[in-house]
Amino acid sequence: MDEKDLARAAIHATGVVKKVGAVKFGAIGVAVFVVALLLLGLLFPAGNASAASCSDTGAGTDDTTPVSDTGGAAGGGTAGSLRQKQIGFAKEIDAVAVRLQLPGRATLIALMTAMQESTLQNLDYGDRDSLGLFQQRPSMKWGTKAQIMDPSFAAESFFTGRGGNPGLVDIQGWQLKPLGEAAQAVQKSAHPGLYAGHENTMRKLAKDAGLDLERAGTTGNQPAGGEADDVTSENSNCGTSTPAPSGGGGTFTDGTETYPLNNPRTVEEAIAWAKDHAGSRSEKKWYQRCLAYTAIVYGWSFSGVNYAIDHYKVVPSSMRHDKDRNPPPGALLYWDTGHRAGHIAVYLGDNKVASNDILRPGYIDIVDAELFETKWGATYIGWTPPVFPKAG
Repeated sequence: MDEKDLARAAIHATGVVKKVGAVKFGAIGVAVFVVALLLLGLLFPAGNASAASCSDTGAGTDDTTPVSDTGGAAGGGTAGSLRQKQIGFAKEIDAVAVRLQLPGRATLIALMTAMQESTLQNLDYGDRDSLGLFQQRPSMKWGTKAQIMDPSFAAESFFTGRGGNPGLVDIQGWQLKPLGEAAQAVQKSAHPGLYAGHENTMRKLAKDAGLDLERAGTTGNQPAGGEADDVTSENSNCGTSTPAPSGGGGTFTDGTETYPLNNPRTVEEAIAWAKDHAGSRSEKKWYQRCLAYTAIVYGWSFSGVNYAIDHYKVVPSSMRHDKDRNPPPGALLYWDTGHRAGHIAVYLGDNKVASNDILRPGYIDIVDAELFETKWGATYIGWTPPVFPKAG
């Protein structure tokens, strides 16, 4: 439960008290409830890292998890199920892009952005005064509340800018940038790596909505020298700033079985890379990206799977070592965190793992393997060899 959920729960509780007519005790009950919520906020501050959404948000992944159809969605004339609402908003965004004579690529970037910012819903709340599909802020001159809550107005703002804020077409060479980078250039998010992970989902939604993402545009910031090949999840090198390793994969043994690997890095190279990019040498770019991190440790750009729990199931059953606490160095370890995603980390040997978020949100640190159970209350699932059947 985050701060927005707490606030909405408090409002709902107040309404319930009024409806039942508990005049004498209603105010006391609400006061006690709100105090309890405030205590929850003190005990569980929003800034604490957890594995609640620990997923591979790098390009090439596909979010197939249903999203709750509750909350503050509004506007746009899109009644019905969440999927229907998302398709309706996608059509409105695309209609603006078509009117502005922008290519289908602009629509895709906008859809990916809106999916990350609002789950492609026209929210009437957000961080501070953020609102709408793109979580634009009146205080930052993106428009009035009423204007931002108009999906067409918000989409036009995203494409062309508003109030001194640059839009997509103001970004030099935006058509050649990786999709997630182009979105980040407009949004300036604290978590820039999250947009790219919605590419496949939005391509599928656009197809369902009948949108043409391949159409050419006649306006926009065209790169000098004409169009180049689109930068997609397959060629954007999303998630890693290091050159592709030259290792041949090698083998992995658990003492009984030996498994051939096709990873770009060998086990030894992967462990060395993980150690070299942890602690004081870690960059703050791994918030809730445990599965993406483990794939990148082994030289891949993305895992091809959404969540750690799912990756455990993707690995052949003969390679899964349920509850076994004697993994060889280089193994992938898994935990059930009580959330949809679960958690995954790379075992380095001597009871140590390299993991994101466990000590510092967004950073990689080397810690004892049991820390996820003692700090997060997670349940250890087991380990597998470092195989990535869907990676790329």
